Amino acid sequence: MASIRREIHIDARPEDVWAAVRDVGAVHQRLVPGVLTDARLDGDARVVTFANGTVVRELIVDVDDQARRFAYAAAGEPFKHHNASWQVFADGRGGTLFVWITDVLPDALVPAISPLIDQGLRDMKQTLERQAARG
Repeated sequence: MASIRREIHIDARPEDVWAAVRDVGAVHQRLVPGVLTDARLDGDARVVTFANGTVVRELIVDVDDQARRFAYAAAGEPFKHHNASWQVFADGRGGTLFVWITDVLPDALVPAISPLIDQGLRDMKQTLERQAARG
């Protein structure tokens, strides 16, 4: 199984970053408006639409306010297995260390998924830092 791990520093307070992350139905507005065009809650899942038109159903596994960790799993094709987590940490300077870990099978999907994760992180950073600057 392939694991993709990314970390990024965000110049925004961890509590503000976590508030946006835990609002799982608004991910397309609060975190990654350049990657996702829509998200809607459907029971214990959210259905997200990517900018390229791809629609993915993501099962919400956990929203842990104490650990500031959100975990989800993509269901169905093309995945044999997909789970991911986002975790928010204080960076000790008033900002945030954001950690995104994705485990996926088949391994052949990594080249398609990695750029989406990287773009998502860039969008998150830009969106959250812009919001933080507005106060």
